[in-house]
Amino acid sequence: MTASADYQRVVLKLSGEALRGDAGYGIDPKVIESIAGQVKEIVELDVEVAVIVGAGNIWRGKVGSEMGMDRATADYMGMLGTCMNALALQDALETIDVETRVQTSIEMRQVAEPYIRRKAIRHLEKKRVVIFAAGTGNPYFSTDTTAALRAAEIEAEVILMAKNNVDGVYNADPSLDDTAKKYTRLSYMDVLSEDLQVMDSTASSLCMDNDIPLIVFSIIEQGNIKRVIQGEQIGTTIRGKHKNV
Repeated sequence: MTASADYQRVVLKLSGEALRGDAGYGIDPKVIESIAGQVKEIVELDVEVAVIVGAGNIWRGKVGSEMGMDRATADYMGMLGTCMNALALQDALETIDVETRVQTSIEMRQVAEPYIRRKAIRHLEKKRVVIFAAGTGNPYFSTDTTAALRAAEIEAEVILMAKNNVDGVYNADPSLDDTAKKYTRLSYMDVLSEDLQVMDSTASSLCMDNDIPLIVFSIIEQGNIKRVIQGEQIGTTIRGKHKNV
């Protein structure tokens, strides 16, 4: 790995909302091209990249449940939405000559590989981007939990949580409160005890128990993924059980 990268293997967590851009629904081609370009930048630094995609731009299981739908059915629909996003991102990456594999937790062999941990690690070692889709394959678990689980399984050094509407973690919603304070560093206990809504409690606990750092930052600014990989302090870094600020 080149000296300009602080991490060798990372998990990039993309929300579905990040893929829709300013649109209310679906995938914005310009946004997904921008994300693919930023991923290519860090691949060229010899960084091994795994990506977790959400489906909030297409479907949210929680919303379906609130509409009266069976929760498990609604969650499975969300998992299928992540597969659509994963295939779109794969296409954008391969268009710019980044070798990519999609692995899904629900088998759909005609379009993607089933998730196999050792095979995923081998792809990463060969410098292929691996996109994990369909969440954990189980209802009631979010893609945040998937990111924490896969990061632990593939022994990633950090989770990069890319946001499209905020540039870090705040003590209040900055779009509603002008006095909202942005944190530079937090512990996972801070996140849990203050209910900061960075990720769900299951994901936060899993990251804390496995000592996996999390960096929350904005993906809107071109080149931000590379800046994080190179150690530039942007966004909010979360690690450890105890406050470190």
